[in-house]
Amino acid sequence: MWREAASRAYTDVEFRVPANAAALTAAERHLGRSLPSELTGLLLETNGIVGHHGVDAVWPLEQIVEQNLQFWSDDSFADLYMPFDALFFFGDNGGGDQFAFVQTPPRPDVFVWEHEDDSRRWVAGSLLDYLNRSLGRADDGWYR
Repeated sequence: MWREAASRAYTDVEFRVPANAAALTAAERHLGRSLPSELTGLLLETNGIVGHHGVDAVWPLEQIVEQNLQFWSDDSFADLYMPFDALFFFGDNGGGDQFAFVQTPPRPDVFVWEHEDDSRRWVAGSLLDYLNRSLGRADDGWYR
């Protein structure tokens, strides 16, 4: 389902070898929280999605874990930004802005965190909506 949806949005999309259930379980244990269910389904089909200009529209599982742990625990971020605890990051625009699900309260919506001003804005109603929007254009105009 996810590969087909991404391919419809952008014909030159690139896919990775799927993650396996054991890797997902280990990632959740390492993160101390569950992965959003839509993201789990996607990662079981493809361990990340590469869109326009080689940008990771959806990061590989290892990067998802690494980036979230950094956002949640980096003390220097606490001095610069609002807390990131409620966000679950999974992709970026290649220029510093990050895309995330909100986990508190849990919801399927996708938000962008814009690193220049620490704003967090709604950009899509679901992971599928995010893929359609982000892969459907080769620039950042879809969320600006």
